[in-house]
Amino acid sequence: MSSPHEPPTEPPERPARRRARSLVLVNTGDGKGKSTAAFGVVLRAVARGWKVCVIQFLKSGRWRTGEEELGRRLGVDWNPLGDGFTWDAEDLEASRAKAEAAWAAALRVLASGDYQLVVLDELTYPMNWGWIDKAEVAAAIRERPEEVNVVATGRDAPPELVEVADTVTDMRKVRHAYDSGVPARRGIDY
Repeated sequence: MSSPHEPPTEPPERPARRRARSLVLVNTGDGKGKSTAAFGVVLRAVARGWKVCVIQFLKSGRWRTGEEELGRRLGVDWNPLGDGFTWDAEDLEASRAKAEAAWAAALRVLASGDYQLVVLDELTYPMNWGWIDKAEVAAAIRERPEEVNVVATGRDAPPELVEVADTVTDMRKVRHAYDSGVPARRGIDY
């Protein structure tokens, strides 16, 4: 095997190929890009003629993000069902109720088989806060119809979510502009 600083001289070893009807992707970690990567998959799916649904567990309809604007124009069923960041919330019980309602919507969407791609954006937070049951989330994803692909995002993906995933990407922060006082920027961060 060659070093990472030299070109490869042999093809990498790969397992025997198998066909999967659908996949589960989890984007986690403390780095930027978890949702952005999920929305890249949304674009690919729309380009292939797939029916796509996005359920956001933290972002609310008040946010007006660029990805939501474009997604809606492209026919994506976009559902910002959260209530914002919990550290800004005045009523955590109301935030919890919104997360539970978002999960109820996600359960219906996953089980329906109406979509070829379902994005569960920022799902890990209400899972980790105990607002939605981790085992129930894993079971719903595991028992979804065969043709339903899932992308779940958020920091600290719990083991139950990682276990049902085919691909898990851990985004690692090296540096973030926010740490030096630069606020989120329209067109870059939302």
